[in-house]
Amino acid sequence: MPSEPLSQKEIEDRLRELPGWRLEQDRIARTYRLGTHLAAAAMVVQVAVVQDELDHHSDLVLGHHTLSLSVHTHSAGGALTERDFELARRIEAIASGHGAS
Repeated sequence: MPSEPLSQKEIEDRLRELPGWRLEQDRIARTYRLGTHLAAAAMVVQVAVVQDELDHHSDLVLGHHTLSLSVHTHSAGGALTERDFELARRIEAIASGHGAS
């Protein structure tokens, strides 16, 4: 599925709909805080399932009580596309179930 790069305005508009997500250079990123390391690891597994469903993968960093993600679309030359925001929305939808904030 070809993905067209989003304009700066489109990126800003979509970020307003995703509290906690931010623009970091050419990526969107977020760090979630969780109650335990095990809760963070469990969230990693569920994020991996979502990524496989979408065939779109982020960079993940598992910390002591944190999970950090950053994403952009490699097939669009590293630009941000609608695929990145769909992944972010899907991650947001599962985060509360893990007690993430």
